[in-house]
Amino acid sequence: MPLLDDARTLLPELVELRRSIHADPELGLDLPRTQQRVLDALAPLDLETTLGATLSSVVAVVRGAHPGPTVLLRADMDALPLAEATGLDYAATGERMHACGHDMHVAGLVGAAHLLAARREELHGDVLLMFQPGEEVGDGAKRMLDEGLLDVTGSRPVAGYGIHVVPGDYGVFSTRPGPLMAGAIEVEITITGSGGHASAPHLTRDPVPAAAELVTALQTFVTRRFDVLDPVVLSVTQLHAGGAARNIISDTAALVASVRVLSHESSARVRQELPALAAAIAAAHGCTAETLVTVLCAPTVNDASAVEHARTTLRELFGEERVWETVNPVMGSEDFSFVLEQVPGAFLFLRATPADVDLDTAAPNHSPYVLFDDAVLADQAAALASLALDRLTG
Repeated sequence: MPLLDDARTLLPELVELRRSIHADPELGLDLPRTQQRVLDALAPLDLETTLGATLSSVVAVVRGAHPGPTVLLRADMDALPLAEATGLDYAATGERMHACGHDMHVAGLVGAAHLLAARREELHGDVLLMFQPGEEVGDGAKRMLDEGLLDVTGSRPVAGYGIHVVPGDYGVFSTRPGPLMAGAIEVEITITGSGGHASAPHLTRDPVPAAAELVTALQTFVTRRFDVLDPVVLSVTQLHAGGAARNIISDTAALVASVRVLSHESSARVRQELPALAAAIAAAHGCTAETLVTVLCAPTVNDASAVEHARTTLRELFGEERVWETVNPVMGSEDFSFVLEQVPGAFLFLRATPADVDLDTAAPNHSPYVLFDDAVLADQAAALASLALDRLTG
């Protein structure tokens, strides 16, 4: 298989790139050192590159020798704010770590760029390479879209693909049509009453019982207003009231909740109905409620035909046994969802736990102990390149 053979030839430099990024993680939207590493790695390929105006993104185009459509391939680049505890000799120091595999994604897409650039003569169309900051803050993809990502080649992409590494059986890909990952919504509710002395609650409008009732009501809201086959997960993660004095009833109580949804319909219902619920419960206690609902990410919804194309391509490349069905959606979130709202495409998982790590105890993504085997980078690069090649070869 020439594509896989070429990818394996690239592996040493992809590993070197991945480890340099891993040892020097950057957060959020401003990733100047990571951006420069990407530019340096792409420099020999003579690609058209565009840098972000409001974030450290890199958009690169592999122009095919023949006219045709555009296919988009994406990698995210930012790290997480936690201290690494892996003990790797290239581990990051300080309070930042690539605990979600974005360093792997960058190196894998750089590898795909090399494979595709070497095959320009085969391409009937162009490949748009999206190196994206700010996935963990949920804003990077939206900013790149706002800056004209989809118009860079002169024709909007007809398909888009991304691959995310996760723990599990080494080298296995998986995906599913329809919802793959949840949309994320953040809810902040402030209940306002009037405080007073704890010995005379009848002279106050105590916001604490209203907040306590609301915590329970939110769980009922989820189980009684949404179809169990279109699940919604709601967790109250913060609850605050009062100050230093223990005998004073506060004027306000506040709570924060994280909500995960698998459809745009459920997202709309949360945004519309949850504030009304909070207001009604607060009013029953003589209080008022102010609710701020923020959509962080849309649900990641895969196009069925793009998924079928991806499965067929990867099975031909790696064999049937390495391409699995993702049975149930994952309730975590991913901002590639905003690209998939405008481009039919597929997001996939690639399992990459090292052989010497017990799968039953392997640390998950976002853990300071998570480990990924960077030998899988050759397969990741070949998979991404093949997804584009199969759409653009005449």
